[in-house]
Amino acid sequence: MTTVTTPEPLPRTAAAAEHDWWRDAVTYQLYIRSFADSDGDGLGDVEGIRSRLPYIAALGVDALWINPWYPSPQADAGYDVADYRAIHPAFGTLESAQKLIDEAHDAGLKVLLDIVPNHTSDEHPWFTAAVAAGPGSPERDRYVFRPGQGPGGDEPPNDWRSVFGGTAWQRVTDPDGRPGEWYLHLFDVKQPDLNWANAEVRAEFVDVLRFWFDRGADGFRIDVAHGLAKDPMLPDVGVGGGEASTVGHEEEKILGHVDLEDHPYWDRPEVHEIYADWRRVADSYDPPRLFVAEAWVASSEKLAAYLRPAHLHTAFDFEFVRAPWAAGKLRATATTSLAAHDAVGAPVMWVLSNHDIARHVTRYGKPQDARGTDPLHPYDDAAPTDIGLGTRRARAAILLVLALPGGVYLYQGEELGLPEVEDLPEDLLQDPTWERSGHRVRGRDGCRVPLPWARNGESLGFGPNPGWLPQPPEWAHLSVEAEEADRGSMLWLYRDALRLRRELPQLGGGPLTWADTPGRDDVLTFTRPGGFTCVVSTGRAPVALPAGRVVLSSVPLPADGTLPGDAAAWLLTT
Repeated sequence: MTTVTTPEPLPRTAAAAEHDWWRDAVTYQLYIRSFADSDGDGLGDVEGIRSRLPYIAALGVDALWINPWYPSPQADAGYDVADYRAIHPAFGTLESAQKLIDEAHDAGLKVLLDIVPNHTSDEHPWFTAAVAAGPGSPERDRYVFRPGQGPGGDEPPNDWRSVFGGTAWQRVTDPDGRPGEWYLHLFDVKQPDLNWANAEVRAEFVDVLRFWFDRGADGFRIDVAHGLAKDPMLPDVGVGGGEASTVGHEEEKILGHVDLEDHPYWDRPEVHEIYADWRRVADSYDPPRLFVAEAWVASSEKLAAYLRPAHLHTAFDFEFVRAPWAAGKLRATATTSLAAHDAVGAPVMWVLSNHDIARHVTRYGKPQDARGTDPLHPYDDAAPTDIGLGTRRARAAILLVLALPGGVYLYQGEELGLPEVEDLPEDLLQDPTWERSGHRVRGRDGCRVPLPWARNGESLGFGPNPGWLPQPPEWAHLSVEAEEADRGSMLWLYRDALRLRRELPQLGGGPLTWADTPGRDDVLTFTRPGGFTCVVSTGRAPVALPAGRVVLSSVPLPADGTLPGDAAAWLLTT
C-alpha cells in the first residue's frame, strides 16, 4: 500500500466553502465559438450560453470557464485581443455578459474568464500606436521590438521560433516608409508579445483584472502563464530551429524545449513576481478570486512553483494528459503530481481534453504504445483510430479523474463522448498552425467543432444555420437530445458520476492510498478514507473486483464479480 496525502479542505461551513470552493471543484469549459449560436451567424455567443445554463447546471458542475470573448480580429480564435474590457460584437455585449455572470451565479455556478497576458492583437490600440511611434518610443517599449541582424537589419534578431511555425519575428515598416525594427510574436504574426518588464504593461493588466472582478467574475484562466517573462538579452535558444519546431511534431518541440535550463522565454523565474502581484489583487476581494494557470513546464515540480503560497491557486495538470492509457503510467503520473502539489499545499487540477488538445476519445482510440511523436495531437500521424475503443476508455477515464483528490476541468462535448474530427476539409481549417506550417499540420480545429444539441437540423441544434465548422453526420447520435434519451449514454455517466462526487464525502480533498494488484500491471486501484475504492483496468482481461457495493461503473458489469477490460468501477465498503 502506498498513501499519498493532499491538503485537507477547510471544514465545509458556508463561509469556508465560498473561500476554498476551487480546491475540489469541477469546472466546465465553454469554447464560446462552438457552444451555442443564438442568432444564426454560425458562431456561438453569450446568448447561446445563457440559453443553455440549465443544461450546464444539470450536469452537476461547480463552475464554468469561458474562452476569450473580447473584441478580436479572430486570427487565433479570440486569443488575439484588441480590447480587454469589452465583448466581441459577434458574441454579444458587455450588458449581455453581465447578465450571463449574474444568471450563472443564480444557478449556483462560478464564472471564470480567460485572460491573455502574453500578447495582444496587432489591432490593439497599443500596437498600432507602437508601429506609428517609431524606434525608441515609450509606445514601442510596451512590446518587444529590436533591430534586425545582418546587412541592413534584414535578418531576425535571434533564432526564436513561433509555436505556430516559422520565425517568431516580424519586421515593420517605419513611418517614413523604410524597413524598420522587428517585433516578437511567439505565436501568430498578428499576436505581438508584450514587454512584461514595462511597468505600464503590469499596471494595465492589474486594472483589467479589477474590471472583471468588479463585474462578478470569480477568477481567470491564464493563457500561456509560463511565457510572459523574457531574457532582456534575447539570446539564441540554440535548439529547435527550422520547420521541425512546428506544433504537431516532436513533443519537446511543441513545448519549446521547456526543459532547457535558463530558457530565454519559457518558465523564467521573473514570471513569479507578476503572479505574486496578481494574487494580492485577487485576495483583496471578498470572497477572494481564483487563478488557474495554463503552464507548459518541464515537470510537476516546476509546475508546483507557480502554486506556492501567495502565488497562483491552481494550474492544469498536463502531465496526466500526456500519459498513455496504461495503468502503470497513469499511477506514476498521478503520484508525482499529487506529491508535487502537496509540497506547496495546492490541489491538482485534472484535465483530459481542452480546446488545444485532441479529444481524448480519439487519443485513447489510437495505439497507446505508438501514438506518434505528439501524444497531444496523435491524428497527425498515420495511426488509425478505433472510436469504439477510445469511447470505452474515455468512460473509464472520467471515473478515474473524478475519484482522484483535487479538482477537474471538463471540456464541452466530452460529456457526449465527442471524438476529434480528423477529416475536416482543408479549405475550412482556420487554426493559424495550418498556414504557418505550410499546410503540413492541421492544427486544433478538429477539437473545436460546434456541439450537437439535436438529432436533426443543419447544425444539429447548434444554431438555426450551419456552424463555422461542419459536424459529422454521425454526431446526430451523440447529440444532447439523443443521449438524454439513452440512460446508458456518456452524458448520463457524467451526470451520475458528478452527482455521486457531490454526495460522497469520501471524494474531494484528502488522502489516497494505492492498492497493489499482484500479477496485474494493467490494473490501477486506490482507496479513499471512509470505505471508497476505485478500480480501473487498462488491459483487456477481466479482473476480480474487491469486496464492496458497486455504486457506479463505466460499463455494465457481469454477474461474476469481475471488471471487464478498459473499464472502471466505484465501490463502497461502508
